[in-house]
Amino acid sequence: MRTVTADRIEPATTATDRPPASRPVWLLPALAGLAALAVFWFARRTLIDDAYITLDYARNLAFHLHWGLIGGETANTATSPLNVLVLGVATAVTRQAVVALAVVYVLSTVAVEWGVRRAAVTAGLPAWSGLVAACLVAVDPLLVASIGMEVALGAGLVALLLAASAARRPVWFGVIAGLLVLTRADLLIVGLVVFFVRPGWRQGWWRSVLAAMVVTLPWFLWSWTVLGSAVPDTLIIKTRKRSWGPWDFGNGPVLYHGMFPSATVLAFVPAALGLLAALVWLVVRVTRPAGRAKRLDRFAALPLAGGLHYLAYVELGIAPYHWYYGTSIACFTLFLGAAVGAAWAPATAGALPRWSGFAAVTAAAAVLVACVVNDSAAERRGYAPITTNWASAAQYQRVGTDVGRLAGGRTVRSSGEIGEVAYYCRCAMIDPFSDRGQVLTMIRGIERHAGPVKRALLHGNFHFLDTTQRPTATALVLEYVSRPPHGALGWWPVSSPWLAGGHTRYLALLPHDR
Repeated sequence: MRTVTADRIEPATTATDRPPASRPVWLLPALAGLAALAVFWFARRTLIDDAYITLDYARNLAFHLHWGLIGGETANTATSPLNVLVLGVATAVTRQAVVALAVVYVLSTVAVEWGVRRAAVTAGLPAWSGLVAACLVAVDPLLVASIGMEVALGAGLVALLLAASAARRPVWFGVIAGLLVLTRADLLIVGLVVFFVRPGWRQGWWRSVLAAMVVTLPWFLWSWTVLGSAVPDTLIIKTRKRSWGPWDFGNGPVLYHGMFPSATVLAFVPAALGLLAALVWLVVRVTRPAGRAKRLDRFAALPLAGGLHYLAYVELGIAPYHWYYGTSIACFTLFLGAAVGAAWAPATAGALPRWSGFAAVTAAAAVLVACVVNDSAAERRGYAPITTNWASAAQYQRVGTDVGRLAGGRTVRSSGEIGEVAYYCRCAMIDPFSDRGQVLTMIRGIERHAGPVKRALLHGNFHFLDTTQRPTATALVLEYVSRPPHGALGWWPVSSPWLAGGHTRYLALLPHDR
């Protein structure tokens, strides 16, 4: 039977050739959220020490409206203001900072799925492309080891920025770009690349810029005038020592491969596959412009942004903190998720052969399984898949709890990894991350060796900072020692795969003037 219309003759649909009922709109984001929740459940006991620095800030903000790592001492060492603000709000609601972190982490992963899916559907790619990207990001060993840092939040915002770009929503693009900068200032690189690569960027560009300024300027003005610095003090702390001996950001992956070979390989495999997919896309796009590769045009900014972000850090030559690689890995991995969908999408004239879809899906599935196996093994050992800490999270928790009891209200000089010990100690734990007086000493040292331009920038940035502050005096000191010392108030054995040979050392609480 045929149905006649005024415009054309169409075959009537039957029960057998109707398209299948669409899946519920909540199914894919729910699956991404469940995957993220499962990852967090297993990773919650192995969070790295720097993650607890953020949790210290969030808890103080939630319960005391105080911006600082410890109570009573204002500081500006939270690298990601937005991460602290979001976690602070979530902590005020849940009353537990770690639970708040779970909520933010799951929502960030859902944002990855939603953003990539929206951009994929707009480009004619399968909706499940977003779920592939979200799962690959969720189980990547380096990104699992960065839970609690701003990496997951940044990845979610990058995906939302991509969706706003694909939908040609300049105001929303500017809002999300502003949030991206507040997540981490160097993510401005990603925002600019997506801005200039998006189709028709000149249309409404001023609305994007204005919206971004409305989002970012209030925080930077408040930070500059109230906290005494427009940018976090970690810019001074982290860049003061530009490398770890012979190791910097450029050769850092070699260092990590020597310590965590399987985790490091699996951490960078999705990025490598994303880079390979980008190169294949470029070749096919030029040689076969009518093929499936055209559908990835909207995602082209991701590998470019990830590559430029990586090269910028290499040029800076800073120390290879593992979460610094997270942004580049996330950008390439998001592109990989879209590329898998493009390879599987129905073939058209001049497109890639059908076997490419099976190969892409098989490779993504293999990476997912391998990462899950590796992550599970690391968690069973009690450590994050990649860690530079000198103790496990469980050991630091015990130290912090005991130090809080033994200190008896006295100030304690930190051993160098302050986050988790201070979180469980709830005492006056002092180091540059908590004590502005020590940061001022660093600033003066940098000014003495700075040229006129750098000195002028420093003076402008710290114009409102109270320069009369002095380093806080401490009564006790927490130190790493090779054996339990005499006269210690307490000592605790600690170990880590990061320590040479995995040997056990001790953290000892000692009188400062011993």
